[in-house]
Amino acid sequence: MNEFIDNLPPMDLMRSERMTFVQLIIPVESAHRAISYLGELGLVQFRDLNAEKSPFQRTFVNQVKRCAEMSRKLRFFKDQISKASLLSSVHPVLQPDIELEDLEIQLAEHEHELIEMNSNSEKLRQSYNELLEFKMVVQKAGGFLISSNNHAVSEDRELDENIFSNDGYVESASLLEQEMRPGRSDQSGLRFISGIICKSKVLRFERMLFRATRGNMLFNQAPADEQIMDPLSTEMVEKTVFVVFFSGGQAKTKILKICEAFGANCYPVPEDITKQRQIAREVSSRLSELEVTLDAGIQHRNKALSSVGFHLAQWMGMVRREKAVYDTLNMLNFDVTKKCLVGEGWCPIFAKAQIQEALQRATFDSNSQVGIIFHAMDAVESPPTYFRTNCFTNAYQEIVDAYGVARYQEANPAVYTVITFPFLFAVMFGDWGHGICLLLGALVLIARQSKLSGQKLGSFMEMLFGGRYVILLMSLFSIYCGLIYNEFFSVPFHIFGESAYKCRDATCNDAHTVGLVKYQDTYPFGVDPSWRGSRTELPFLNSLKMKMSILLGVVQMNLGIILSYFNSHFFGTSIDIRYQFVPQMIFLNSLFGYLSLLIVIKWCTGSQADLYHVMIYMFLSPTEDLGENQLFWGQRPLQIILLLLALIAVPWMLFPKPFILKRLHTERFQGRTYGMLGTSDMDLEVEPDSARQHHEDFNFSEVFVHQMIHSIEFVLGAVSNTASYLRLWALSLAHSELSTVFYEKVLLLSWGYLSFDFVPYWIPFYLDYIDNLAIRLVGLAVFSFATAFILLMMETLSAFLHALRLHWVEFQNKFYHGDGYKFKPFSFAALTEDED
Repeated sequence: MNEFIDNLPPMDLMRSERMTFVQLIIPVESAHRAISYLGELGLVQFRDLNAEKSPFQRTFVNQVKRCAEMSRKLRFFKDQISKASLLSSVHPVLQPDIELEDLEIQLAEHEHELIEMNSNSEKLRQSYNELLEFKMVVQKAGGFLISSNNHAVSEDRELDENIFSNDGYVESASLLEQEMRPGRSDQSGLRFISGIICKSKVLRFERMLFRATRGNMLFNQAPADEQIMDPLSTEMVEKTVFVVFFSGGQAKTKILKICEAFGANCYPVPEDITKQRQIAREVSSRLSELEVTLDAGIQHRNKALSSVGFHLAQWMGMVRREKAVYDTLNMLNFDVTKKCLVGEGWCPIFAKAQIQEALQRATFDSNSQVGIIFHAMDAVESPPTYFRTNCFTNAYQEIVDAYGVARYQEANPAVYTVITFPFLFAVMFGDWGHGICLLLGALVLIARQSKLSGQKLGSFMEMLFGGRYVILLMSLFSIYCGLIYNEFFSVPFHIFGESAYKCRDATCNDAHTVGLVKYQDTYPFGVDPSWRGSRTELPFLNSLKMKMSILLGVVQMNLGIILSYFNSHFFGTSIDIRYQFVPQMIFLNSLFGYLSLLIVIKWCTGSQADLYHVMIYMFLSPTEDLGENQLFWGQRPLQIILLLLALIAVPWMLFPKPFILKRLHTERFQGRTYGMLGTSDMDLEVEPDSARQHHEDFNFSEVFVHQMIHSIEFVLGAVSNTASYLRLWALSLAHSELSTVFYEKVLLLSWGYLSFDFVPYWIPFYLDYIDNLAIRLVGLAVFSFATAFILLMMETLSAFLHALRLHWVEFQNKFYHGDGYKFKPFSFAALTEDED
């Protein structure tokens, strides 16, 4: 048997790649290029030899800081490009190779230029906003002053028509630079302050003014005609022009302080309409000049950003790689001569030739006179786990890794999960109509994978896209199980021929009460469509799906125990085979394997035996005569033998292994020769670059308690895990009944709501037709919504989670330790934007 297993060809994904612990001695002049080439290869996981040092105590900390500073500048450029609504080039023209120092100088120049342009633009925008606010204050406050001073209507119209236009402008001295002279309001003791404030602050501003002046003021306001851009946030802000009339010097001081506290900008407005006219003309002239200057500045800034954005992706990738190289170099140590860097790490054995070729190329390209030394070493710790996956198998490997990463070269459940996971999902989701809907969704994701793989997706879409092949197999198995259940949106079809049953008479009135009569051979594939709607439909489907769930559960649990045998054989632990694998197989199959045998015999013979009675009295009264529940000759003595074997298997699992381990541990310290536990005879001949297992001190009490817990867990788990597989029956039944309810109580009820037999004339017929059509459309919409969101989304998620639990708990706990750690090589391909 062992020779047969040893001669089996190796299976991809069954066991992780063989790893070796290596040491690299790299001359300083070729270190950077060597690490870069290894990053492109992506097959070496370095070990941090400076773990006790802080990041600021490492050798290449200054280079890492420089790269971090360049990353900051590049992120600044990216933010500026996005704020300017410019698109950086997705496929930039590659520049010739540029040194990091030259790139650092270029980035500093671009940053200085952009900061200066932004500063000038903010100053110009601030001046433009102030002039625009001044213009609106003159416009609105002038109206308040004119009405207060009883100016003529003609002068008011003249102000609207001429003040804010450039027609007939006459050169005169600038009034903006002259000091405002007190007008008639000052002579009469009534003064005013005009300005502009954010619209959201007006109510609080007015209330504060009223309290500060004790009501001795008059507050006028008017909304500004234009929104003003905030130079910092670049958002448009609504503002309100106000004029506050008051009396006294102290009131003026209070009002100005309140304006300053609320961020209101105050502007002096003369009472003379002629001065208002001249100020407005000057403001309009300056605004037009500033608009031209601002547009020219924005164009120049966008041109500079476009030139940066053309190479932004290339620069970010270069800086990201350089930072990763120096971070990796910081994990290396100098030798005693300070002329070489020493690194250690893990790599797959199959990649040794590729790594050596990359190191030789690095030595040649760096013109180093000393080559790089690359050799294998022995290691104490367990190697990392590395599976070579593709886009199809990666999703299933991630499902397994979510439970725990496989121990080094432990049997990988993902090999079987590829088939068993979508199949168990389909057992709970079996409906070939719903399966076709899932299949269409999976095909869309697969057809657009080249486009979607390059896009940044949301968390939900990224999860769907990553599991597109899982959805594909789930849909195909759902179609298969749906054909077995004969359900298409809960509707049965005569796909594989006519039904084997017919009614007792032509009317079929008693079909749902008395039942049907079998008149020909059994339906060739799946459930006979005549079961749907019959009086025995539910008992028949319950019995079928419940027994099928037990059979599937026992088969998968046996597969898990068999995989534990392959693990024990691979690692050479024959004690686990004798005292763990064998009693576990005996215990599980003496009880539930026997139950599965009874189910198959009952199906084949058509017996009416009560399996509940058989299994219960197998424990309560094993010697009692079975009577009509006997399925085959010799069943009673077989049950007694199986029951005794199950009872013997429990102490077989519990006691021998701890005492044998104790004896082996004692013999080791007495100097006797024996095979060390956890090793095989092949370990003595294993090549020197393989990892050695680390053996901890033996503690008998801990080993015995651990074995007792393991034995109790298996005995109880054999019962609970078998019962757990009944979720296949429960969810399949729930999915079928939900689908039936939506079909019969929503779709059929709405489409059969009205009848046209009673309509005597065409007008009532037309009205009833319109009503019936609306009801049908509403029923169809409700049915579609329920199918899409409840049956295709919620039920899919529910079946997915239950299939996940069956694999993680019921299947993998029979053989899978899951206490390893992933192989994470230094690779440029694995770098993301988050590491900038």
